[in-house]
Parts: sequence; structure tokens; C-alpha cells
Amino acid sequence: MNADFPHLSRPLTLRGRRLRNRIVFGAHTANMAEDGLPGPRYIEYLRARARGGAAMVVCEPVPAHPSGVLTRGNFRCMDDAVIPAFQALTQAVKSEGAVVIQQIYHIGAHGDGDLSYHAHWSPSGDPSYHDSDGSHEMTGAEVEELLEAHLAAARRAHAAGFDGVEVWAAYHSLIDQFWTPWSNRRRDEWGGSLENRTRFSRVLIEGIRRDCGPDFIIGLAISHSDAFPVTLQGEELAEIVAMHDATGDVDYVTVGAGSYLDFARIIPPFTEPEKLTICFTALLRQRLKHAVVTSEAGIRTPENAETVLGAAEADLVSIVRGQIADPDLAAKAMAGQGDRVRGCLSCNQMCWGRRSRDYWISCLINPSVGREWEGLAEPFTPTATARRVLVVGAGPAGLEAARVAALRGHHVTLAEAAPEIGGQFRLAGLQPRRAQILDLLGWYGRELARVGVDLRLNCYVDEDVMAEIQADVVVLATGSLPDDEARQRWLPQVGPLPGLGVGRVWSPEAVMRRELRPNGAVIVYDEGGNWRGVGTAWALAEAGHRVTLVTPDALVGKELQRTAADGPARARLARLGVRFLTEHVITRWHGQGARLRSLLDDSETEVAASDLVMATTNRAFDPLSPFLSGRDHHRIGDCAAPRQAAFAFYDGRRVGMWL
Repeated sequence: MNADFPHLSRPLTLRGRRLRNRIVFGAHTANMAEDGLPGPRYIEYLRARARGGAAMVVCEPVPAHPSGVLTRGNFRCMDDAVIPAFQALTQAVKSEGAVVIQQIYHIGAHGDGDLSYHAHWSPSGDPSYHDSDGSHEMTGAEVEELLEAHLAAARRAHAAGFDGVEVWAAYHSLIDQFWTPWSNRRRDEWGGSLENRTRFSRVLIEGIRRDCGPDFIIGLAISHSDAFPVTLQGEELAEIVAMHDATGDVDYVTVGAGSYLDFARIIPPFTEPEKLTICFTALLRQRLKHAVVTSEAGIRTPENAETVLGAAEADLVSIVRGQIADPDLAAKAMAGQGDRVRGCLSCNQMCWGRRSRDYWISCLINPSVGREWEGLAEPFTPTATARRVLVVGAGPAGLEAARVAALRGHHVTLAEAAPEIGGQFRLAGLQPRRAQILDLLGWYGRELARVGVDLRLNCYVDEDVMAEIQADVVVLATGSLPDDEARQRWLPQVGPLPGLGVGRVWSPEAVMRRELRPNGAVIVYDEGGNWRGVGTAWALAEAGHRVTLVTPDALVGKELQRTAADGPARARLARLGVRFLTEHVITRWHGQGARLRSLLDDSETEVAASDLVMATTNRAFDPLSPFLSGRDHHRIGDCAAPRQAAFAFYDGRRVGMWL
């Protein structure tokens, strides 16, 4: 037993399968299927988490029926061709010591016609909360068809070597729609009484046990949300789960948060609390006699997980994004190295953010995700020839380049002009609820020291410093600077902001460095629709300033939609009294306010303010290239082109591997 994580390190047995610890890599849509089959990208993605110590790996959900296809990257449904492909997957995961489970799902009314080209099927013909379509109320024969499709999927999973299946009843999916009186208004044997509303899932689980045998693990995935009174509340849901548990056929119950009516909590961004399900899992754990309970949603770190288990609020913990960010999370925790875990930021930018656009998922801080099969993942191949490497700039790109180059055996000097590492990323970590970024920078500080990087703070690199260090190769990670002309993309004919010379015009970075001391109201012009503008407005409003957020987009936080954080962000800003003006640009700043023009009808509006914050596109900052002609050097991150942080981490990882 691990002294640091005594509860987390305790083994557990399910149907004769030994789980080596209590950490699950839970089901999620990675969207990595190739022609509907798991290929090298997905197999190596799961293998890395099994090799990294996860006790149980739950494979991406396979749709049971064509009416339930949700993404381009879904696995084929109702096709035996998946069996040999999944055999390669199950062998890979088992070879690393993990139990492997297949989740089976159907979304019911909440389908995606763009991908399925099939009518959505549901118990009562309700509208989709995924797109704007309605659904088809199933006939009794169609209900039986779906039931058989689920059973056939379970039999394929058994034939493919999975240790069990997880029946999906979460997030107001098909089974949850059957359970919930609001979405099940049927008058036949599938609706009405509690017995009838649970018939589909009970018959399904009974059939899986019959068809797949007594040693096959059966899990049940559910979710809890009290955002709307029409969805199942705690006691109602606990009663239903206890009914299934009473059969003895359900071995574990995984509890998530949210639903299609409460979407932000399904994959909770940092705007949401952590450990979202523990109140309900604690209740459920008391009610169930056979099944063990898994808590997920907002369990980010081994410390989170140990707290949940130690308080007897669950038997297992599902850490998904945490193991996306660091595939070795479980192994590090089991080795008593919790401080070496690279902590998830709960940003959703490249996991849910890419999946929401129907790409395969990745990770902002771990660019190896989805590229494990390309050899981009740790451990890195040692260099054959150690070189002296100078990395200039300790933002995301420079930090990762220095870390990886040192891990590979190079002699690395990392020079940073500021007194702390992090660059503009550190300023982002000072925005409300974004302290996970500061935690990550603390991790980098520890890791750079561990691998022997010579970190020089307050060190502005010029020709003399480069001559002193005499590096064989220079990596420029000098970042970007706010546009000193405050140009607006949707006023391309204007050039610099009219009235810029009046003064009191600031960048978001200046705000977060606390250079701004507003004398009155503040206008934040947000051209990116992301946290650079939204988070700055939040910080100003939380400090008590009156804020008007102006954007050329049709809604505040447009780019945050892909992370599911836009709604919570707008709600928080509204509660803080922030005024929104969408589809507007700034035609002139005059020192006591700004003149705005509507992009819809060209009407003009005056907004009074003492200060103007311009969250417009940055410009690359590359002061050293003129001195490096003929020398081996690389530009990475924002100094190559201002972009989101994910691409800076990627650039750093790649150049560290190339050197």
C-alpha cells in the first residue's frame, strides 16, 4: 500500500479481474477511429494510459445502432468487422496490466443528423438538445430492435476480448430518456410505471449476463444533475440504480455530472467546482448492496482522488482529463511521486474543444495525445550527441523545449527576461479561477531543476549573452507583444485605432500586470472571443469596476463555445454587472469614452469610460533573429506566429525532440 495514497493504491476485484489500484481511465469520445475501426492512433493512446498505471480502461463508446451515431470518429455499429480490430486493442491494453471495458451507447433524441443521416430515435419523439432536429417516437418493434442491437454489441465486445461492457445511461441518453417521466410518455410496456420505464435497461443487463457469462463485468454509467426539475433528482435516480443493483448483475456504477440539458458539467471546465459527483456517489454507495461506485467529473489529481476515497464517497475514481494530460498519473501516484504529475488545467481547449469540431482529441499541455503512435510521447529517445542549447524565453514553448531537450541529454540554458517563468501564460493564470496554470508553472519549475536545466531569470539575452553562453543551437521562444496600434480585424481599412494617442488604452496583459488603475468605467474590446478578453473583463468586474464588453462577434465568448465554458462565463459576467455589446467595433477613442459602430446597421453608439482595453491580435516578438544569421536556430511559439498556447507547447515538444 502506498503511504501517500493508501486508499487509491488499494486493489479491487471485479468478477475475478484484479484492478491494481482504484484509478479508472473512463469512457470518453476520443474520435480516433479510422474507417470506423480502432487503428494505431487509438490503440497506442489507450496503451499509454494502461502502461501509465490505470487499473481499468473503458474504451470509447461504440454506438449500438445507426440511429445513435454521434461523431465522425465513432466505431462501426452492427458490424462484426470490429471484432478483430478490437482484439488488437484489448490485447494491447491487457498486456500493460489493465482491465479493459467497452462502453455501449445510444444518444436517443439527442442525435447528430449531419453525421448519422438517420432519424433520431427516442421513447417519445422529443427534440434533440444536440442539434435543432426532432426525433422519431419508436414503435414497440423498434424498441426491441434497439434492445437486440445493444445485446449484439455486447456479444461483439465479449468476442473481441473485452473484460466487460459499460451500459450507458448517462447525460439523458436513450436509457435515461426511458427512465425519466418527462421524456417517456409512452403508454405501452416501455412507459408509465417505474417497472415499465426501467424495463429496457433491466432486460438489456439480464441479456448481457445471459449471453456473455458469469465472469463478464457489467458496468452502468449514469449522471446526476439538478439543473432542471424535469430530470431525475437524487432519490429518484438512486432508487432506479438500486433496482438494477438488486439483481446482482451490475458490478460497478460510474457517476458523472450534467446532461444534455446541463452540458457544461458533463466535461466541467475550470468555471465549475471540482469533485462534482461526490454528494450523490456517497448516497449511492450507502444504497447499493453489490455494485461498487465510481466517481468522476472534476476529479483532476491523485490528491483529489485520495480525498474522495478516504471520505468513503466512492470506491473507484475516474480521472479522464488528468490522464490525458499525464498518461503516467497513476504510476507516479503509486510511486509516491504525486508532485511529478503534470496537472490538467480543466481548460477543455484541445480535448472537448477538438472533439466539438469533430477532430480527434489532443491536450493543450500534452501535445503527444493522439500522436503516441508517431513516437511523440515520453519517454523520449536519448540524443546521440549532447549539444549546448540556449532557449530564450520561458513561456509555454520555451519551457517545454528546455524540458524535452534536457530529458534527451542536451546541456540546456533557459534564459528569461522576467523574474518568473511563464510569460503571458502566467498572466492568464492570474485571471479568476485559472490558478491551475500557476500549478502547472510550479510543475515546470520542479521538472526543470530535476533534469538539470540552467534557468537564468532576469536575464535579457543580447549579443553579449549569446557570446558568453556559446550555444551550439539557439531556440527562440520570445513570444509576442500586444499590437501597439490596436488595429481591429473588422476595420481593415482604418489601421491604428483612431484616438490611440489620447492615452488610457491598455492591453489585457497590462491589466493582469496591474498597470491599469481605472478612474471610472472600463470598456473591454474582445476580438478573440476567448479568455484573453473574457477573463480580463471578469477580473476587472470582480475587482469592482463597471465593465462594458464589446465584441464584433455575435455573442460574447464565441471561441469558448468549443470548451463548453462560454455559458458559465457569460452567466458570471452578467452576475457581476458586465454590459454586453455584440457585433460592434470601435470607431474612435476620445479619452472619456468610445464611439462604437454596429456591424449590422452602421448605427453609432457612445459609451462613456475612463479606460479602454483592446484584446486584439498580438504581434510576434523576435528581436534576436538578425544576430543569428548562419547559426543553427529555431523559432517556436508566438515568436513564430501568435497563436493559442496549445501550439506553443507543441512547438516546444517538437523542437526538443529534433535537436
